[in-house]
Amino acid sequence: MFDPYQHKDRLLALLEAIIVEEDLTDDKFFRLIRRHKLPDGGVFSKSQLIRAYRVFVQDGVLEAPAQDLIERIRRKPVRTLSGVTPVTVMTKPYPCPRGQCIFCPTDVCMPKSYLPDEPGAQRAATYRFDPYVQTFARLTAYWNIGHPTDKVEMIILGGTWSAYPPPYQRRFIKRIFDALNDFGASDKRLDAVSYAPEAPATWEEVVAAQRRNETAPSRCVGLVVETRPDYVTPEEVERLRRLGCTKVQIGVQSLDDAVLAKNRRGHDVAAARCAFRLLRGAGFKIQAHWMANLYGSSPEQDIADFARLFDDPDFRPDELKIYPCSLIDGTVLMDLYRQGRWRPYTDGELRRVLAACLARVPPYCRVTRLMRDIPAHYIVDGTTMSNFRQVVERELDEQGVPVHEIRAREVRAAALDFETLRLDETTYSTSTGQEVFLQFVTPENKIAGFLRLCLPDAPGTIGELGSDAMIREVHVYGQAVDIGAGAGDRAQHGGLGTRLVRRAQALAVQQGYARLHVISAVGTREYYRKLGFCDGELYQFVAL
Repeated sequence: MFDPYQHKDRLLALLEAIIVEEDLTDDKFFRLIRRHKLPDGGVFSKSQLIRAYRVFVQDGVLEAPAQDLIERIRRKPVRTLSGVTPVTVMTKPYPCPRGQCIFCPTDVCMPKSYLPDEPGAQRAATYRFDPYVQTFARLTAYWNIGHPTDKVEMIILGGTWSAYPPPYQRRFIKRIFDALNDFGASDKRLDAVSYAPEAPATWEEVVAAQRRNETAPSRCVGLVVETRPDYVTPEEVERLRRLGCTKVQIGVQSLDDAVLAKNRRGHDVAAARCAFRLLRGAGFKIQAHWMANLYGSSPEQDIADFARLFDDPDFRPDELKIYPCSLIDGTVLMDLYRQGRWRPYTDGELRRVLAACLARVPPYCRVTRLMRDIPAHYIVDGTTMSNFRQVVERELDEQGVPVHEIRAREVRAAALDFETLRLDETTYSTSTGQEVFLQFVTPENKIAGFLRLCLPDAPGTIGELGSDAMIREVHVYGQAVDIGAGAGDRAQHGGLGTRLVRRAQALAVQQGYARLHVISAVGTREYYRKLGFCDGELYQFVAL
């Protein structure tokens, strides 16, 4: 591990120069680094500067400035500009239980549909798909480059989570929580972490790890899994909730039964309708995966199919990943390509489809991805552009077509004038009742925070919910800051979340509901307790 005291004088001089520089642009920052070189001519990395700053302040060698130095030299700030620190881990290789999708690659060393050179897959393989080590390593990487690690969204990838044996699921979740709990209380040295033998965990052990995390320095404020529509049953929904899940990624791919059949997807549109109803009825956030350029479709069909995602009340996802079909060697689709029965869209066709789709997304939905991050050398034919989203957004901007989806409107690192924020409310119908999307927006329509309120017209998927109102998500944007830190002119910790919850309570009272539930994450239970919510078995609630 890097020892700052080996270069104490140089580091102190550099850190103090950074502190006194009022307008620290990137150019000025790198000039300062080059001015305080190492004896061998090299320069200090940002992670070394951050470690030196932490050590010198802790030891009293350096006085902490009013503005945190870490914020000034942080690398990749965009990673935590959505308000939380995302940590992605991957389950061990496991076959797909039902689908034989013709476009899906297979690698025996990876979970179904993943390729070994994808960034997340590479990290998972490096750490032997161990949930504890993957989590600890990712947190360490964030810590080393100056990001907060107290509010963590855990994203579990690996195909169909619901097909893995329940004992494996319990152990995987428990070890994630163990890593979160241990990281905040450790010296954050990855080289001190060891692998544990794979042994099943009991429900009691999972609950104990969760309860410890409620007040841990690194808390799980969101837990995400991915699965197939035909694996979503009432029993599975309840199991996901017991594990602490708050969001489900679900592979819809198409809303055309003929296209699904031609691509051997293994389920129909009715299964997706049922899955949405069950998940929304339990309060989960729903992130749909939808694919363009599937075998049997066309650009015109894709645009019409995408419109059904939001025109049909049975769907209307909260988040969306758009994955244009990629041609990978070794798939059945490759055979169809050689036979001339399928071809990838040209860049122009794909740009037209994605532009039409992105312009169609309503303001309550967040488009997380517009292309899958497949390394170019795997793609036999078709686009390999990694910045396709930027190309599409630029084209829409030039045409004067507004983009309303959430990701394009996040405030990110912008300073806020809280007095100018406006609370907008959008109501829309779903298969479970009415949804109210409450959002605080700036005069420029940038989104600072939002809440998803479900006003059901029938009992929820899980008996505990009855027919009560439900908060499905509260999210405040802006650069993530530590729990308990002051907000200043940022959205984070500026009271927006509390104001949104109070407005949701008022709306639920107006509609005659007796109680308001919230699908809180393990790490947000304390926050809701402070707002007056009581603990139920799987949810928290407040009487109205």
